[in-house]
Amino acid sequence: MAAKITHFIFYGNYFVGLLAVALSIEATLQLKLPFNTAPYFILLFTVPTVYYTYAYAKASIGQPLSNLRAQWYIRHKHFINASQLTLSALSLATIAYYIFKYYRNIESLSVFYWIVMLIIISSGILYYGLIPKSVFKYNLRNTGWVKAFVIGFTWACCANIVPLIFLRIENGLGYFNPYIWTWLFVKNWMFCTVNAIMFDIKDYPTDANLHLRTFVVRFGLRRTIYYILIPLSTIGLISFCAFGYFHHFTALQMAINILPFLLTIYFAHTLHKRKGLLFYLMAIDGIIMFKALCGIIAVQFSH
Repeated sequence: MAAKITHFIFYGNYFVGLLAVALSIEATLQLKLPFNTAPYFILLFTVPTVYYTYAYAKASIGQPLSNLRAQWYIRHKHFINASQLTLSALSLATIAYYIFKYYRNIESLSVFYWIVMLIIISSGILYYGLIPKSVFKYNLRNTGWVKAFVIGFTWACCANIVPLIFLRIENGLGYFNPYIWTWLFVKNWMFCTVNAIMFDIKDYPTDANLHLRTFVVRFGLRRTIYYILIPLSTIGLISFCAFGYFHHFTALQMAINILPFLLTIYFAHTLHKRKGLLFYLMAIDGIIMFKALCGIIAVQFSH
């Protein structure tokens, strides 16, 4: 039973939706902003879940029997279809709700907000090649090392920009501390980029055969771990300590917030040994959830 629940949550990408919600809550608390309404969190959960499930289901077609996730999608095809239909309908209903209730606020959004939303949507569509190749051949997954930064950027936008856009739509709120926001955005971008590079290690053999120049294919496994992952995580840790010192974080806040960096460094050390898919879905993606929870808890101990 426990294994079935685990597969349901992680293979079904419901954990991804929870990640998006957790990161948004963390950013909202850190910026001392009011929370978005319930429909926003419904949309934030359903859209990433539907997106990743569609992408993975598409990628699972023709995969060998040794691919456990592909086999899970085959065995639960009817459930996945029903889930996708339900979550997609819920997403569309929520979007319709915003359009009808906040039409004037949406119409008054500045060009900047529209450009940001276009960039986020375009990155998501192009990353998994969701547009038919007959229409558009470019696929961000085939750009090698760039894709990790694209993933990190998209998640940082989800955590630090999307909540602001919807707050603007819901109640016209437009002010936030630009210095703290910039720091949080860059921190999330780099943290999620490092996480994406770690996840690429799982696909090392496949990416090498497809000649995708990811970090691990370009530099090799050991160099990626010890010359890229650990140094970047260490730089992030030092940068956070400096930021926390100058912004007068309490000792407890500092201690809680450095835990995700230490956990990232620890797991990076372990990746020289081959790990199963569930390890990456639970442990590596779990680092992002852990970071969000640490950020949420640390805010409670601010002055």
